[in-house]
Amino acid sequence: MFSKILVANRGEIAVRIIQTCRELGIASVALYTDSDVSSRHVRLADESIRLESAADFMDPAAIVQIAQERGADAIHPGIGFMAEREAFIQACVAAGITFIGTPLPIIQAMGGKLDMLRAARDAGLPTVTHTDDSFDPNDLEKLRAQAESFGYPLVIKSCEGGRGAGERLVRSADHLDRAVSRAQAEATAVYGEDYIYLERAIDPANQVSVQIAADAHGAVVHLGEREGSLIYSNRKLIDESPAPSINDDQRTQIWAAAVDLARRFGFQGIGSFEFLIDGDGAFYFSEVKTRITIDHVLTEWRTGLDLVALQLQIAAGEPLGFTQDEVRLSGASILARIHAEDPDNHFLPSPGQLRRVRLPHGSGVRTDTYVYSDVQVPPEYSRLIGKLSVWAPDRVGAVRRLTRALRELVLIGTNTNVALLQRIMQAPNFIDGTYTTNFIYGPLPDAALDETQSRDLAVAAAVLYEIRHQVQQPTSPDRLKTGWHRDSRRLPQ
Repeated sequence: MFSKILVANRGEIAVRIIQTCRELGIASVALYTDSDVSSRHVRLADESIRLESAADFMDPAAIVQIAQERGADAIHPGIGFMAEREAFIQACVAAGITFIGTPLPIIQAMGGKLDMLRAARDAGLPTVTHTDDSFDPNDLEKLRAQAESFGYPLVIKSCEGGRGAGERLVRSADHLDRAVSRAQAEATAVYGEDYIYLERAIDPANQVSVQIAADAHGAVVHLGEREGSLIYSNRKLIDESPAPSINDDQRTQIWAAAVDLARRFGFQGIGSFEFLIDGDGAFYFSEVKTRITIDHVLTEWRTGLDLVALQLQIAAGEPLGFTQDEVRLSGASILARIHAEDPDNHFLPSPGQLRRVRLPHGSGVRTDTYVYSDVQVPPEYSRLIGKLSVWAPDRVGAVRRLTRALRELVLIGTNTNVALLQRIMQAPNFIDGTYTTNFIYGPLPDAALDETQSRDLAVAAAVLYEIRHQVQQPTSPDRLKTGWHRDSRRLPQ
C-alpha cells in the first residue's frame, strides 16, 4: 500500500479521499488556491500546497512536480480536472508515481468513446445509434448532413471525458450550429480537445450505470447499478440505487453486459458502465467512466464497501479479496446533489459566503461536503457543494428519510437548489419511481412546509414584527426622565 498520496482535486471528493487515507494510515497532500483556503479538504490533509490559480489543477507537470517534492508515491485524481486525461497519466508514469485509476495501457487499448461503442457493437451488444466518425470545427457541413440523415432530436457529445461537458441535446436543425459551437468550446475548456460526434437521442429515456470493480489479477465483479435520470442541463440532481426504472430480468441482463464488456476491454479499476433504457424497456450501451463517480456513495451504502479504499487497493496491485457471489446488495439508497445555484434564475451559479450551515443527522443519513458555517463557495469551480444521501431497508423508507433530511438541512448565505430538491421529492412520479430524463421539464408540486418549518417561520415573523414595532416607538434618554420612570427600575435598598 502507499505511504503518501497527493489528492489532485478539491471540494467534497477531496475530503472523501483524505478521510479514507486517514483510516488506512496513509499521509495525504491537499492542493488549494486562495479562494479555497478555508475548505475542509485543506484542514483535513496532513499537508496542504497552495496553487497560483485554478488553472494549475489542469497542469500535469505542475501537479507531478509537487508530488515529487512532497514525497508522494501516488496521485489520486478524484473527479473531473485530469481524472481521465491520458497526458496526466503519462506524466505520472514517467515520474514513477502511481496514478490511482485505470492504467494507461488499458485506457489506450479501450480507445475513445467511439472505439468503445464499436467494440460493444462487435460484441453483439445494442448501442446507441451514433456517427462512425468524429468531427472538428472545420467539418460543419459534413456534420449538418449527418444530422439530417439521423433526424432530430439528436445528441452532440465530446469524444473525450465523461462528465456531460461538451454534450448538447438538439431538437431541431435551427439550433444545431449554435449547439455545436458551444459543445466544442466546452469540450476544449474541460478536456483540451474539440472533437465531437453525434448520437440519435433516446428521448425520453432512463440512465442506468453499473458499478464495476476489476483488479490486475483477472477478477471482475459488478456492485449493482444506479439510476441517474433526474437531470437538468447535463447535471444530475438525484441518483438512486437500485434503479426503479428496470425490473429484475433487465437488471440481470445489464449486470451481465457490463461485466462482459469490462472483460473484453481488459478493464482494471473502479468504473461505471452506462446504459440508456428506452420507453419499451430495451437497453443500449452508451459509455464508460473510467474513474470513481459522484454517486459512488450509493454503492457504498448498499454493499458496505469503501470504494475509495478499493481503488487504492487495486492501484497497489492487490486483489479484490472477494468474489461476485460474496457481494451483498441490501436496501435502497438515494442521493441528492446540493448545488450553489439559483433554480429560479436559469440555474445560474451562486457563489459566495455560506453564513450558516447545519447538516442533518440520524440513522441512515450521510453528508459529503467541503462547506461549514462562514466558508466561501468559490466562483471558479463546480457548483456542487455537497451530497446528501440516505439508506433504508426499502425505497419507500429511503424517500421518506431523504425528505426529512432535506427539511433539516440549513444553508444560509447563497442560493442553493435545496428547495427544488424538496419539490422533486413530493412529485408523484418520483415517489412511485416512474420518472424519466424529461422529469424536470414537467410540472412540480409547490413547496410544502412541515409543522416545524411553519412554526419557525411564524416565530421569525413575530420577531421581525417586534423589532420593527420597537424601532417605530419614540424613545427618551434616561437623563430626561423623572419620577417613576427612573424610580421604578431601582432595586430596593
